[in-house]
Amino acid sequence: MTDTPQRVAIVTGGGRGIGAGIGRRLAADGMKVALLDLNVDDARETAQAITDDGGTAIGLAVDVADEQSVAAAVASVEAELGAPTVLVNNAGVLRDNLLFKMSVDDWDTVMGVHLRGAFLMSREVQKHMVEAKWGRIVNLSSSSALGNRGQSNYSAAKAGMQGFTKTLAIELGPFGVTANAIAPGLIETAMTHATAERLRVSFEAFATEAVKTIPVRRIGQPADIAAAASFFCSEGASFVSGQVLYVAGGPLD
Repeated sequence: MTDTPQRVAIVTGGGRGIGAGIGRRLAADGMKVALLDLNVDDARETAQAITDDGGTAIGLAVDVADEQSVAAAVASVEAELGAPTVLVNNAGVLRDNLLFKMSVDDWDTVMGVHLRGAFLMSREVQKHMVEAKWGRIVNLSSSSALGNRGQSNYSAAKAGMQGFTKTLAIELGPFGVTANAIAPGLIETAMTHATAERLRVSFEAFATEAVKTIPVRRIGQPADIAAAASFFCSEGASFVSGQVLYVAGGPLD
């Protein structure tokens, strides 16, 4: 038996892919989970699947780059599930292009969803964590933070997520709140399938070539990232903060 309260977790971009995988894992860990997504149908579908498996979950619409949308979504989570003290900033988009072809909109969109979104969500949720004197923030970075051709916007945003994470750890640590980042390598999601399609190759061919550079000789799955998020969000991770964990199948350099 334990006296640990049931935590309420928010996962942005929780409708599918990595976000859905994290939501399922946190629900399996015993948390009540709110899946926030721009595509509310995806969020509700995943939430229903979690509920069907015996968990507690809701799906809500949010534009993480919009201040009012974020405030309304977090208020809805509090009203329906209780005060959230776990936040996974996973929402993301790709607008890949070489620098000389990249538009200002490509740049601003990626920065808005990743960095502005993580800022707005963290600012809105942290008050519940500080009040509870307990909290977990997990930010999704990427191995692309180390640089990747055609991703100057995405690489900059994901590198920024790491600096943001370390600063949150410093500022919120005295209130019992930890902040950590996960930097996935190649993970099989709809987004990476779209990347292969954009390159005009099958995903199988894309993955076969990529695997040659991955020491464990496979591409990752959302469950791999969910396992790392589960640890960072756990009671046992209270002395782990400000860290960046690369979940990429081995060394990257």
